[in-house]
Amino acid sequence: MKYIVLVPDGMADYPVEKLGGKTPLEVAETPNMDYVVKNGLLAQVTTIPDRMAPASDVANLSIIGYDPREFYSGRAPLEAAHLGVDLTAQDVAFRCNLVTIADEKMADYSAGHISTHEASVLIQELNRGLGSDAVRFYPGVSYRHLAVLRGYPVEELSRCLCAPPHDILGEPIRRHIPKGKGAQVLLELMEKSKDVLSRHEINRVRLDLHENPANMIWLWGQGQKSQMPLFRQKYGVTGAVISAVDLIKGIGKLIGLEVINVEGATGYYDTNYTGKAEAGLKALERLDFVFIHVEATDEAGHNGDLRNKIACIERFDKLVVGTILDHFKSSGNGWRLMVLPDHATPVELRKHVADRVCMTMMGQGIAKNGFERFTEEEARKSEVHFEGHQLMEVFLK
Repeated sequence: MKYIVLVPDGMADYPVEKLGGKTPLEVAETPNMDYVVKNGLLAQVTTIPDRMAPASDVANLSIIGYDPREFYSGRAPLEAAHLGVDLTAQDVAFRCNLVTIADEKMADYSAGHISTHEASVLIQELNRGLGSDAVRFYPGVSYRHLAVLRGYPVEELSRCLCAPPHDILGEPIRRHIPKGKGAQVLLELMEKSKDVLSRHEINRVRLDLHENPANMIWLWGQGQKSQMPLFRQKYGVTGAVISAVDLIKGIGKLIGLEVINVEGATGYYDTNYTGKAEAGLKALERLDFVFIHVEATDEAGHNGDLRNKIACIERFDKLVVGTILDHFKSSGNGWRLMVLPDHATPVELRKHVADRVCMTMMGQGIAKNGFERFTEEEARKSEVHFEGHQLMEVFLK
């Protein structure tokens, strides 16, 4: 049996007045996801447990079958796993965004979706200016990076209240700076980063080109080293993950899944949708399971970009779901496909919410339950509901 899970990050949404009270998913042309619904099961899934933040790390842990209430230890340690950063018991890892601050407000959580090359140079500069035996910066992809603090009170740093920058767009940063015992070291690093970054040639050029500069770091998503059982031991199948973002790759590495990198996978609107699907199909020639994650729909939600959210949904449907279906439709039994967003990122809110999401699956042994379209409203009509961390067991077994 071959198993495929497709996750369009943040695809779910709320009704939008400009769309006549419909969601982006409802107005998008999605014949392939609708095909899965017509030939399979439509349900709702709770990917965010009660009293946990509606974050991608929490939601994707749920989907891949690991209860966040048991296994979640922060976003940054998951990303550290992919970057090859071996955390010790004295380390606390933080997600380190390169952001744009203007008029003391969070103007851009991604510094204009700065290129990975530019960002890597700036991270190196931060290490020269602020790095030490106690503080180290590690480059990731685009605006997403890592900072590791060693030798500070671990419990204090771990308990600091740190806001995700994508949740505070347009708001004064003083309301959302790290708080709590131990936060002072974070505030000092963030403040000092302004001087290091502002004088760098990359940011001067970005300003000349009317692009958002990476003029500050934002520290959040902290935690200590993660420990989780291997996916093969837990579920009895071999598998791989395909994503552009370190978070998903880190989860995959920690649970023993093969991490497959795809050329042109950017984590943005222009990602290599077809390449991801084709890489997944190739992996399934030798593995049992593949988890394909696409970030573009979430980025559109955070940007409040209605037009591109619809466009990214349609590209995902045609180039990812369509490519997978074209391969398996004629192959008869022996496969199962599941599609669901990890959470909703409504374009009018520009941040994650913890609502249930729609899910559809089809394939061998999965009965139809009589629905026609893959939308939030249709899924609410279904009587079927799953807890996120239990969904993988249902799908595989």
